[in-house]
Amino acid sequence: MTDLPTHGRLLAIDWGTQRIGLALTDELQTLASPLTTLTRRTGKRFPLKRLIDLIETHRPLGVLLGLPLSSEGTETDTTQTIRELGRKLGELTALPVAFWDERMSTARALGAIREQGGKIRGRRGDVDALAAAVLLQHFLASRGAAQ
Repeated sequence: MTDLPTHGRLLAIDWGTQRIGLALTDELQTLASPLTTLTRRTGKRFPLKRLIDLIETHRPLGVLLGLPLSSEGTETDTTQTIRELGRKLGELTALPVAFWDERMSTARALGAIREQGGKIRGRRGDVDALAAAVLLQHFLASRGAAQ
């Protein structure tokens, strides 16, 4: 399915044009938790140095990048940007990198917040990190079902 290890922490990245949500699994890969959100200012580059610093701090054994496919499931220009980011991350960190369909991860995160009676206003960063956790948990669940 992927080249990601089945034990040890995994880091998920949910890409956005302004905010990049990050999530991390536990060592046994049973639970994905929101980690943080990186902010990308308009017209500025992706905050790669900050991401590398977080990877060095949390020491994941693999990276899962959310792949922003179109609603029909086809690749887009942004998809190619994410694939390039994955290639670069793999080179810089020597970690295995895999891609996972991220369609609906933000919608699921928003739904979970609303379902618990939470407010979204002023918490977009939290939503993006939660979307990364939803993406990662979905990946873990699908891998568990395949075993």
